Amino acid sequence: MSGIHPFRVLRAKPLWIANGVITGVLALLFTVFYVGANVDPVDHMKNLPVGLVNADKGAAVGGKQVNLGAQISESITKSTVSGDKIDWKVMDEKQLTEELGKGKLYGALVVPADFTFSTVALTGAATAGTPARPTLTVLTNQSAGSVGSGLARTATTQAAESASLQVGRELTAQGGSGQAKLPAAARLLLADPAAVTVKDGHPLDSHSGLGLTAFYYALVLVVCGMLSANVISGQVDHALGYTHNDMGPLRLHRPLIRATRVQTLAISGTLMAGLSLLMGTLVMAGAVGLMGMDASHLPLLWLYSVCAIAVTGIGALTLLAVFGTPGMLVVTLVFIGMAVPTANATTPLQALPGFYRFLAEFEPLRQITGGIRAILYYDAQADAGLTRGWVMMAAGLVAAALFGFGVLGWYDRKGLHRIPAETKLETTAAPA
Repeated sequence: MSGIHPFRVLRAKPLWIANGVITGVLALLFTVFYVGANVDPVDHMKNLPVGLVNADKGAAVGGKQVNLGAQISESITKSTVSGDKIDWKVMDEKQLTEELGKGKLYGALVVPADFTFSTVALTGAATAGTPARPTLTVLTNQSAGSVGSGLARTATTQAAESASLQVGRELTAQGGSGQAKLPAAARLLLADPAAVTVKDGHPLDSHSGLGLTAFYYALVLVVCGMLSANVISGQVDHALGYTHNDMGPLRLHRPLIRATRVQTLAISGTLMAGLSLLMGTLVMAGAVGLMGMDASHLPLLWLYSVCAIAVTGIGALTLLAVFGTPGMLVVTLVFIGMAVPTANATTPLQALPGFYRFLAEFEPLRQITGGIRAILYYDAQADAGLTRGWVMMAAGLVAAALFGFGVLGWYDRKGLHRIPAETKLETTAAPA
């Protein structure tokens, strides 16, 4: 024994400096990723996709065919009020239903078939009573993300109200002295003729978390893969005799079985793949069976869940094997720190700064969330995010294998073994 009291290590400056740098950088990075991505989504918003449907059939006015819906649509698409924040997608009602049902749109504005007829009727409402107002319908889409749907609703409502005032100014200018004969209520309506109503464009079941169950379910899959990788890495090292295993007051140790770094990663990856079957099953059973989450396509959901956990876990195991002890910090940043703000679940990608949109192209949580959302909300349609999810998971698995086995193979060839060969440690076969 050295005779030095253990608490003397607190006097060592390198201990404070090393841990201070690591924890400080971690705190700063998490702040930048989380707060920076969400501090001002309205200012960062660019090209948020919103549908615009003109179903107006027009009406004959003074022997001339008029279509106020077409005028409104043209005015909105050419308006510079919203700058490049909204990307108006002009389409018909069938296309709108399809796009909302795939999560391609965050909302929509619909001009009804009788808009011109109802609006023009206000100018001839000389009889008593209050004329009926034409209606512009704003559709939301919570399944595409609550924040994005809210941003689209605000922008679309403002566009609808502005269009109504513009139509009112035109009708007032055209009406001339004839408007004096209209009832007071009709004149007020004529100045702002359209009522704006808000409806849900793609309703979800009440057990869908207002469109967030897909994100939280995907987050559970990623966390399961990430944390189980840490557990499996430690347990494999213990089984091979490279590390001790503390169980409460007991310290367990097994005889050393020499294994190359490549062999160790292969063992860990195999264990992860096998246990992913168990974890994926329990995650789905807990979410759907115990908690009552609304879900369909259960066999597909189970398969996707298992694969997501396996790919995440193998990716995390690779980082742990390549970087060693700092690997857990790298894993945390890749799978949680940079992933959650760029998952396209709470804040849409179109409302993130450019750097975060770049991260979202390859961050695993975004890809997994897109696939889960397609399964849960969009009838497992391939182009609603499911195909991208499968492709990106496959690409991630290949990248992890090439990176992990490539780097670890280089370590082995350079003789950078975890325990140098000249170290005299007892080597025995594993007990049966």
